[in-house]
Amino acid sequence: MLLIFPSIEIQKGQCVHLVHGDPGSENVYSIDAVRMAVLWRGENAKTLHVVDLDGVQEGTVRNKDILKRIVEAVDIPVQVGGGLRSFEDVRSVFELGAFRVVVRTAAVEHPELVQKIIHEYGARKLAIAIEASNGRLRGGEKNELDSTPVAFALEMKKLGVSRLLFSVIGPDGTNKILDTEAIKELAIGTGLRITVQGGVRDFQDLLKLQELERFGVDSVVIGKPLYENRFPCQRLWRLNERDLKDMGPTRRF
Repeated sequence: MLLIFPSIEIQKGQCVHLVHGDPGSENVYSIDAVRMAVLWRGENAKTLHVVDLDGVQEGTVRNKDILKRIVEAVDIPVQVGGGLRSFEDVRSVFELGAFRVVVRTAAVEHPELVQKIIHEYGARKLAIAIEASNGRLRGGEKNELDSTPVAFALEMKKLGVSRLLFSVIGPDGTNKILDTEAIKELAIGTGLRITVQGGVRDFQDLLKLQELERFGVDSVVIGKPLYENRFPCQRLWRLNERDLKDMGPTRRF
């Protein structure tokens, strides 16, 4: 069974996506990223994927206070990415209580950082984010590099990396798509554990990914489709949450 990471993206101190509820339930949901984390936990999320979008833009972690509050508010592992381009930032995020960090740009530009993270914290604490576009590796400035996802991943594997966070950019150059052939090629070609990021639109897409589990695809990060209630079980959750007064034992503000 695939592990699903609900994605929380933080920008200017707020959650980028808003959850859509039934009419009359809008007041249950907010732009507060901490409450969003608690909502996903209440809906039985086993882990969370949190991205500091301000950190991505500025090249350093910008929302440490919110990250800390998210980690303290839920009783599940929290994976954090965005702006992690120095060991000092990585260490600070672990000190906040994050379970795993996700590194992308720094892995391309400073592979020695990858080695240091693994040496200090172990391979399980790191995922390398890989973006593919037109079959090529995509760099931090959204340019295509002279490498393929498989070739780059194998270089990371030599450094001790055991997990990849993989996304494929569609023809429009912006949106992520579900390219099961590219995912399968990466999984088979590297032998690494794969977390798919983006491209899943609905339950049928989850079933397609489920078929790749035997190749090492064991999890998926989902953002907008979860917020837009595209999965059958979510209507029941929304109806229940509309009337909740007590947020429950896992909802610790």
